[in-house]
Amino acid sequence: MIRFLLNGLLRDRSRSLFPLLTVFFGVLLTVFLQAWINGAITSVVDSTARYRTGHVLVMTRAYAKEADQMPIDLALLGVDTLMTGLRHDDPDLLWTPRISFGGLLDIPDEHHETRAQAPVRGMAVDLLSPDSPERTILDVRDAVVRGRAPVRHGEILVGEDLAERLQIQPGDTATLISSTMYGSMSITNFVVVGTLRFGIVAMDKGTLVADVADIQQALDMADGAGEIIGFFRDGVYHEERANAVAAGFNQRFAAVPSSPTAAFAPVMGTLRTQSGLSDYLDYIDAFSVVIVGVFLVAMFVVLWNAGLTGSLRRYGELGVRLAVGEDKTHVYLTLLAESLLIGVIGSAAGTLAGLTVAYYLQIHGFNIGTIMKDSTMLIPNIVRARVTPLTFVIGFLPGVLATLSGTALSGIGIYKRQTSQLFKELES
Repeated sequence: MIRFLLNGLLRDRSRSLFPLLTVFFGVLLTVFLQAWINGAITSVVDSTARYRTGHVLVMTRAYAKEADQMPIDLALLGVDTLMTGLRHDDPDLLWTPRISFGGLLDIPDEHHETRAQAPVRGMAVDLLSPDSPERTILDVRDAVVRGRAPVRHGEILVGEDLAERLQIQPGDTATLISSTMYGSMSITNFVVVGTLRFGIVAMDKGTLVADVADIQQALDMADGAGEIIGFFRDGVYHEERANAVAAGFNQRFAAVPSSPTAAFAPVMGTLRTQSGLSDYLDYIDAFSVVIVGVFLVAMFVVLWNAGLTGSLRRYGELGVRLAVGEDKTHVYLTLLAESLLIGVIGSAAGTLAGLTVAYYLQIHGFNIGTIMKDSTMLIPNIVRARVTPLTFVIGFLPGVLATLSGTALSGIGIYKRQTSQLFKELES
């Protein structure tokens, strides 16, 4: 029976070509958009984790409330002891201290007078320890554009866009003007040994990267850090595991609210709660469902109209089949079988085409740097699609379901045919 229906569809293109094209393009767009949105979400989450929050993040309770302002006066103290405890209690994560700070970068001329200045957002990370996880997390060496990565204390890196604006060359001296943990002014000289490009506009145009020990000394933060971040060793954010780690830590370090030191007690948050991405990720998840729903409704309407048109064109054929004694239910089921074949074939072809486009963009990506030049979000300039197991099957939902639904609705007219009218139709 299936072979008979397939031959009928192949020999009569008017019955199959338009529905097949509709399913093909609808599934192609559904598969591509799912992979593209998934890739965009993954890029934002990965960038936020690498450069801002980690997968889990330890701060003081007071610092957590004002984290966007980088309040180093509310930073953690006793970081070495806290790090030892974290590595013992949660060895499945990589732990490393960081300091986020702001300041003014002053570039002197040959007469030691100010030649150029610019505000910078600084990121102090463990660059010099041989076992530092930052080598994997930030991959600084691959991000260097000119010069080299720091190999000794007193050396820093600056964003390539910032270096071009201030005309900084590797080897130049730069002065960081900031404030210490206790509110006094801090003036420290560094050597710019290289420039880097992370591929994120918000960082490349105003970022300074230094070793955490240098910034601890410059900002009077001995054994202190703004945050301690943790990363899962596979580099993937596991929300349930992160929530469990955070819950266990907060239970161990629960503070008495009335205690005078409660504001400086450590607290752990997760990527989802500390990055401000919670609402964004929920919105994207809902938007993904809406996209599939829109395509499903649109394809349903188009295929319903196609089914009605096909039924009118095949009015005589269906009449003959009923006149020779074929049961109405059997005729209706054969129409559903035809639509199922069209849906499966169109969905398979559309999925293959969508995966081809998605794989290309997963490898090569699409540069959105020109439209993100004023952005402050941690969105990479190169956004890539991401193919997951769901990408292989998501197109079959609108492709098959819409085709069957359209035919099922339009085919109900078969049951309205009156046998007494069939001979008059045939005679005419």
